[in-house]
Amino acid sequence: MTEILLAVVGAHLSGMPLNLQLTSRNAKLVKATKTAPRYRLYALANTTPPKPGLVHVGDGTDGAAIEVEVWSLAVEAFGSFVAEVPAPMAIGTTELADGTTVKGFVCEPRAIKGATDITHFGGWRAFVASRK
Repeated sequence: MTEILLAVVGAHLSGMPLNLQLTSRNAKLVKATKTAPRYRLYALANTTPPKPGLVHVGDGTDGAAIEVEVWSLAVEAFGSFVAEVPAPMAIGTTELADGTTVKGFVCEPRAIKGATDITHFGGWRAFVASRK
C-alpha cells in the first residue's frame, strides 16, 4: 500500500481553514461524495477553528448520509497528518454511500456533550453557509 484514502467532513474540506494540512502534504482530492446513511453530524463546542464531529449511529437508526470529500495521501504523509489530529477528534473507518470504506474523521463520544446536532444540514458546508 502506497496511498491511503481519507474522508474529511469539516475544517479539512476544500477551501476550509485546515485544508492546508492536506495540500501541504501533496494530498489529492479524489472525489466529493456522502457517507452511508448511518451517521449524525454535530457542531462541536469550543473548537478553534470550528469543527464538526461525525458519529456512527448504526443501522436502523435516525442516521443520515453526510457530505464528505475523499483525499488520497501517501502512507508517510498520512502518518504525519494523523499525528496532528487533536482529541476529541480521531481517525476511524468511514463507510461511504457506495458501500466502500475509507479512513475518516470521527469523534469520541465525549465530544458531543454540549455540541449541536446539525445532521439535518447534510454536511458542514451547508451548516457554515447557514451561519452567514
